[in-house]
Amino acid sequence: MTGTVPCERERLALAQHHDPAVLPHRLVASWKRSAGYGVPLDAVEPEFAGAVDDQSLFFESGHQVLAELHDTLADEPVSLMLTDPDGLVLNRVCSNRVLLGALDGVSLAPGFDYSERTTGTTGLGLALADRVPTLVRADQHYSTRLWGYTCAAAPVSDPVSGDLVGSVNLTTWSQQSYNLLLALARTAARTTEALMLARGHGREARPASRGRVVRVRTGRDEGDAACPEELGAQWRAAADAARAALLAGRGVAVVGEPGVGKTVLLGGVQARGRRVLHVRPPEPEDVTSWWSLWSPELGKPGTSVIVGRVDRLPAWAAGELAGLVTGDGAQLSITAEDPAAVPEVLRRVVGAVVEVPPLRHRRDDVLPLARRFARDARGRPVRFTAGAEQVLATYHWPGNAAQLRDVVRRAVDRTDLVSERDLPPEVFTGTHSRLTRLETLERDEIVRALAEPGATPALAASRLGMSRSTIYRRIARYGIRLPAESPS
Repeated sequence: MTGTVPCERERLALAQHHDPAVLPHRLVASWKRSAGYGVPLDAVEPEFAGAVDDQSLFFESGHQVLAELHDTLADEPVSLMLTDPDGLVLNRVCSNRVLLGALDGVSLAPGFDYSERTTGTTGLGLALADRVPTLVRADQHYSTRLWGYTCAAAPVSDPVSGDLVGSVNLTTWSQQSYNLLLALARTAARTTEALMLARGHGREARPASRGRVVRVRTGRDEGDAACPEELGAQWRAAADAARAALLAGRGVAVVGEPGVGKTVLLGGVQARGRRVLHVRPPEPEDVTSWWSLWSPELGKPGTSVIVGRVDRLPAWAAGELAGLVTGDGAQLSITAEDPAAVPEVLRRVVGAVVEVPPLRHRRDDVLPLARRFARDARGRPVRFTAGAEQVLATYHWPGNAAQLRDVVRRAVDRTDLVSERDLPPEVFTGTHSRLTRLETLERDEIVRALAEPGATPALAASRLGMSRSTIYRRIARYGIRLPAESPS
């Protein structure tokens, strides 16, 4: 157990003959957070939010899974629920009237906020906070009002983006057998994710994150990795703000969309001669071993650590990380997609939050970055035709600089002069909507036909077996644009 002063819940545990030193670490950490939130020990006071989102892919998939699971449980006194990522109860499937009445008495019902912040340690609150399947039994709950229940919950993540979308929660009486409860919650969560993927119209599941611990190439030690002299004012302003925070001895959080270059920026502003490690969390179940691998480096002289994606850290790991940051806050930098997603305990240990704008808002940075990526990939300068430059400069780059780097690397694989025909079909479109696999294939074929020398929409339609009206509709639907049609 960390810390020297036990919280009120730990004192209560001692009074009940539990030794906090042998209780699960995550449970004790949750009790401490609950005490810090001011959750009462003898009451349950969740806030009522009212309407819930019952139109999402997660809700539709999860509700079907719980309904089928409920059928197999017959008359067992188990309540099955979905929550959103903030702990708001979305639905409840249960046929046991006694249990339903009891759950109503503690407001464990649709529309109520059952997050750790409002109700203290519960199975669903802790599963969402630490992003791993969790079982909380009887007097392990923070509030004594919940000691009559056993709660098992498992988080559900979007199978494509990895974002936390909610949880599956199973609650029963505390005196009931709970051996299979956590396994059922875990299976229901994985089945929900699989059903979301199947209903996602051609989406592909993301690979599991294995985490990483790597040394960062810094701009001051090995050449200017972020090439700030070539980039625009917005990038330079973000870099200057991050550098000022580090020079002042404060930690810094750099936020922005995936792929904008948050780690590249932080690597480029580190002091000369410092050893810089970039660590990124794996799947929540593997965080403990990942944590033990690199956390001792944080306190070493001359070493800076960049912790990426802190919005995906389990709550216990975020608390441990904040506890390791003492006097030299400049040793720690963190990244996240959104300022609000930075865990509260980490917001308190960084002195500045710097935002990197998306590439679509930094049009002047596209071509300098493309030339840099091409030179790095080819080992020598690479030229782009005027048409290729126009396509690159006017595309909206939803994947930001990371997508631009991938596109350029593929284009320069076999050439030192990149033309429009070397670019992938995706950059010739202006649509922001997600396409199915069949729609993507159709779009790509139309782009290839239109890119042929001397091609016109009429000729392309003839080659593809379409009518002219159909191809014009498809061009408008997919936002296809040719270099000659692109705005100057």
